[in-house]
This record gives sequence, structure tokens and C-alpha cells, in this order.
Amino acid sequence: MNSLKDRAADIAAEAQKLHKPVWNPTQGNPKNPTPRAELQAQSSKLTSLEEAIRQSGLRDGMTISFHHHFRGGDKVVNLVVAKLAEMGYRNLHLAASSLNDVHEPLIDHIRQGVITRISTSGLRGELARAISMGLMEEPVVFRSHGARGAAIANGELHIDVAFLGASSSDPLGNACGYSRSPHAKSICGSLGYALPDAQYADKVVILTDDLVAYPNTPNAISEHHVDFVVQVDSVGDSTKISSGAIRDTKNPRDILLAKQAAKVIVNSGYFKDGFSIQTGSGGASLAVVKYLRDSMLAAGVKASFALGGITAHMVKLHEEGLIERLVDVQSFDKVAAESLRRNPMHKEVSACEYASPDEPGSATHYLDVVILSALEADIHFNVNVLVGSDGIIRGAIGGHPDTAADSALSIIVCPLLRGRIPCIVDEVTTLITPGHTVDVVVTEYGIAVNPARPELAERLRAAKLNVIDIEWLRDKALRIIGQPAPLPFGDRTVGIVLSRNGEVQDVIKQIGEAD
Repeated sequence: MNSLKDRAADIAAEAQKLHKPVWNPTQGNPKNPTPRAELQAQSSKLTSLEEAIRQSGLRDGMTISFHHHFRGGDKVVNLVVAKLAEMGYRNLHLAASSLNDVHEPLIDHIRQGVITRISTSGLRGELARAISMGLMEEPVVFRSHGARGAAIANGELHIDVAFLGASSSDPLGNACGYSRSPHAKSICGSLGYALPDAQYADKVVILTDDLVAYPNTPNAISEHHVDFVVQVDSVGDSTKISSGAIRDTKNPRDILLAKQAAKVIVNSGYFKDGFSIQTGSGGASLAVVKYLRDSMLAAGVKASFALGGITAHMVKLHEEGLIERLVDVQSFDKVAAESLRRNPMHKEVSACEYASPDEPGSATHYLDVVILSALEADIHFNVNVLVGSDGIIRGAIGGHPDTAADSALSIIVCPLLRGRIPCIVDEVTTLITPGHTVDVVVTEYGIAVNPARPELAERLRAAKLNVIDIEWLRDKALRIIGQPAPLPFGDRTVGIVLSRNGEVQDVIKQIGEAD
């Protein structure tokens, strides 16, 4: 056995091997002397759009994604796809959370073979018309917002490169839908539908028109998920967020429907202190919160949270103390977007946290009441929000089936007729929300309650509301306008509607002829 003296010598020898030289002042400064502002400007992530595309590894046939938080004011999709076309890319799969009228330029890119597949929640405008009439060889795949989030998370919808517009970002990619600057160019609020893309895409490109100093906090998207930052002239027009389906209605019929829906809520048995609520797109459904306010004040009832697309009406009730928290996956107007920036009780959530069927903790599972619009509802309470009475795609699935399925009380508001077209029919043109998840249909001629909810019908009758059979509503519509001619659908499939669990629920057939 070695002596203690020998062991000490061995230890000293080993320590000598690990010795590191001490810095000598004559050798220069070992720290980076570059000023911090200059260091930010030199961020390796900050680059041009073309360079970001090249460095992302994007190849023909891959999947690119976008979000729709700027809605009709979005400028990112057209900008990026035009650049991809210029660079010679072909056969790309465009996976957008939704597409709007402003995306009409995609028609030419589809014809030229730049885009050959689309996955989305919705289509509108001339793009939707062209696809409805057979523009694309491959059918468009439609998912709800919750199903899209789940598909991205579980790998069913794999995104190679996500191009995400942000109202502000620092050079490292900390990004959000608002800005510290009072003169910000483009405010969209929540980036909830972009968050799954940011988390799971192979490469993430942030496009912003407001490049701010590090750190951009609070941020929706972390630099941890971002590969490239591109500064552009404009990512979107904030004035066009609250347009179309999410306008603040002044239509007398919409107001009547909203007031009736508010009465249904008050007398449903779910109008209690701490209840939760969501309104979908559509003038009547959005207006319900405004007409619920008086009843909340009179009864001393406060909501625990409002969910989904947050509106100025919800912000007002929150600021008045009538809604405790706002859980925001999409800001429906600039008032809501500004509230998210300044209000600590206004929470931003991803599409997965909002409505994924795979997440037990998703917010829709804790939703009491949802008010939704419809293009059609049939006598089995099935609902269509995607395909118009002329066979043209003209809307979006959105969170419609997610919220109807998970809420305790789902209310559909729709007029009996739109022009000369019935909204209560024998069978919906396209099945989006299954009837077993729908509880009430409110029209200006009466309120139909799903036969599976007899206790709800009794409560509404006890409140002297006009509860009638849904078949009566269908017959009333037919007496007014007669039986519409069947739509001239062809055999070719132009759209596939997936259910929340990813199974084929319905298909959309070509209408008319392609241009």
C-alpha cells in the first residue's frame, strides 16, 4: 500500500495536469467587446426572405405553413409564395390555419404548379370559388382549429418550414402580435394558431415589420423555436382584422337572434356565477355577449372566463368586472389585441391549449356555453358552416365542431332564410358539426331544442320562450320559398372534411366547371 506521502504526490501530479493558465492582461480582453446594440444587429438569425428560404432547406414537395391572425389584412402568404415562385419552387403543400379573400393571388401559383396541395380550416373569395369549381388536382383537406393543432402535435400534419407573421420581434426571434411602440404598423393580438407551427415545424421563419431591441417581452413565440428573422415592409393591415364574418353587426335580424340567444342562456340552467362562454364568428353570435350584459348585472352573475376569438364586447365586460379572465386564441378586433398587450388577466393560448381533442386540459373542455353561427342546420341538428347554398366554399370550420362537442351548452343562431335560400333543411350540404353535439338552434321564428335535451326544452318553455320542433322550421321555410332545386355537383372531389379525430367525415364535390 502506498504511503500517505506517496498518495499526496500522486494527487498533486494529477492536479498539475488539470492546471489552466491565468489570463495575462497583455493578451487582450477574453470577453466579447462588441457593443450590445451592434451584437443584436449582427444576429445570425436576421436575414432576407430569400436567404431564409435557402437556408431553411426547403425543397420541392415540402410543406409550408402560415397563420391567419390578420384575416383579410394578411400580407405574409402572398409575399412568401410569390418569392417561392420566383425562386422556382414547385409542388408545395400549403398548410395555413385559414385562407381569406386576400389570398386570390394563390390561384395563379396553383395553376403554375407552385402550390399543389392545401390543408386549411377555411377558404373564401375567388380562391374558394376557383377551388370549388375544380382548380386543384388534389382535394383540399379541411380541419377544425383544434384538430389542426392536434395533427401538428402528433405528426399527422408535418410542417417543414413555418412562415409566421409577427407584429414585433427582436433579432433573435422573440415575437408577438403586438408591440411596445405606440406607432406599431401591424397589430393582430394573439398568435394562438401560429404557436403549434412554431413549436413543431422543422424550421421557423418570423416575418415582422417592427424589429425591436432584445428582449422583446412578453413574447408569444420564443427565440428557442425560431431559426430566421426577416424584416419586411408590412405583415398585415390591422384595420381588416374585424371584417366580414366577425363584423360588429347592425342588422336588425342579427340583433333579434342575438337577443333570443341571450334569453336561452339566461334560462338554460347554465347561467350561474362563474359560468364560461364563447362566441363564434358571425354577427349574431358575436353580439350575444353585448345583450347578455344587462342580465349579468341584474342577476349579479359574473363569468369566470371568455374563450376563443376575443372581441371588444368581451374586453368591455372584463374591464367592468363581469368577465374575470379572457382566454384568447385569436383577437377578433384591435381593441382585443391592445387588451392582450396591457392586461395581465388576458391570456394567450395556442390552438392545442384551446381546443385539441388530444389534450385533457384544453380550454374547450371547461366551456359551459358556446354561441355559434351556421350556413345551414338540418332536422337532425347537423350543421354546415363551410359550403354555401350554391355549392361554393365560402367559410371556415374554425373551432365550430370543437366547441360544440366539448361545451355543456351549444347554441346555433341562424336565420330561417337567407334571401331565397332556406337555412333549416332536410340534410346539410356538408357535414361540419355533428348533430349530437348541438343542443339548440335559434331562429327568428322560434327555438328548436335537440330531443336529446328534454330538460333544457322544459326550462325554456317555463321561461315562455317559443320552443318548437325543428321540422316545423324546415316546413316554414319551404312554405315561404318552395323546394330549392338540387345543386349540380359533379363526381370529382375538391375537398375532404376531417372530423376532430382525423377521420373523413364528409367530402365536397366540384360545382360547375373550372375556368
